[in-house]
Amino acid sequence: GGYRSMSDNKIIQLNEGVIKQELKELVRSSVEETLNNLLEQEAAELTKAERYERTEERQGYRSGHYERNLTTTSGNVKLKMPKLKGIAFETAIIERYRRRESSVEEALIEMYLAGVSVRRVEDITEALWGTRVSPGTISELNKKVYVHIDAWRNRPLKKEYPYVYLDGIYLKRNWGGEYENVSILIAMAVNEEGYREIIGASEGMKEDKESWLAFLQGLKERGLSEVQLFIGDKCLGLLEAINGVYPKAKYQRCTVHFYRNVFTVTPRSKVKEVAAMLKAIHAQENKDAARQKAQNVVQKLREMKLKEGADKIERGIEETLTYMEFPYAHWTKLRSNNVIERLNREIRRRTRVVGTFPDGNSALMLVCARLRYIASKDWGTKRYMSMRHLVELDARVDSQITAS
Repeated sequence: GGYRSMSDNKIIQLNEGVIKQELKELVRSSVEETLNNLLEQEAAELTKAERYERTEERQGYRSGHYERNLTTTSGNVKLKMPKLKGIAFETAIIERYRRRESSVEEALIEMYLAGVSVRRVEDITEALWGTRVSPGTISELNKKVYVHIDAWRNRPLKKEYPYVYLDGIYLKRNWGGEYENVSILIAMAVNEEGYREIIGASEGMKEDKESWLAFLQGLKERGLSEVQLFIGDKCLGLLEAINGVYPKAKYQRCTVHFYRNVFTVTPRSKVKEVAAMLKAIHAQENKDAARQKAQNVVQKLREMKLKEGADKIERGIEETLTYMEFPYAHWTKLRSNNVIERLNREIRRRTRVVGTFPDGNSALMLVCARLRYIASKDWGTKRYMSMRHLVELDARVDSQITAS
């Protein structure tokens, strides 16, 4: 028809076919990405190490990928199959997706635990099997996931955990249009071999003291016995709870929380200076020197007319020095519960996606799924501290007791 003017031609064409194609492509790439992530995860677990990592307990190692096609209802998906030397990579995942009957469930649970949103799970199931799995089914499956998580949360604690870090994380829940905070209490410990482990997570109650008491009693019932040091923030009731349940254990007040507390009564212009003074206290080589330094700092703050800060330090410094009774090599790791604060950031990043939770339990489950994931991935293979130092110290203390 030769040249046509613009006006003849509808500028916007809503072409259903094109849109469907676009959507299909979107779903296809989403499926591709998720499946490839799951394959990577499975290969990582099999080799017990990430790519290019060498570890002692490594059974096999990676040698690139080969591509494989999988036909789904959204078209062809290119899978990057990890090639492994030294172990057979029977990829359970693809076989599971192939044999639909038994395995939609496992596939969904894996996706759910990998943090894939419900909407995306719907897209993926439609792409893989030609039927959308309804949110109802997904929530049924989540209940099964919850059973797994509860079993993990309530597992018996058979090892010794000399050091236990405690903290609470606060998430929002939407209660009939009202927003309120859900608190999830977390206990992370360093076990006798020096590895980190999440040993407890549960939903807190309204009253802090009751929450901590119930939480610690739960840990005790599950077998947590020989704790030498608890590290936590000085929140209401925590100390009484520890004294009630673990009278023999010592308590280290997190120095970072303590500093923040002092800063609340410090003028902005003086925070830097006060921070340097506080750090100097904790940089001393032993407890006596640190106490001496604290007295000097208190005096200096009084001269600077920072009476409230001085009072806080005078009253609270002792609880922040407990770590000095433990091996020097562990000091930097024992004086704050930053290690849980980092976990909290990780969790917040994941839970922000959800926004608000329908109830405390779903918040707890998502937090636990995340905690398990981090613990298996980032911590499982990395020793956090060498416990030889503690064993030597304990032996010295014992011999002093028997000698005296």
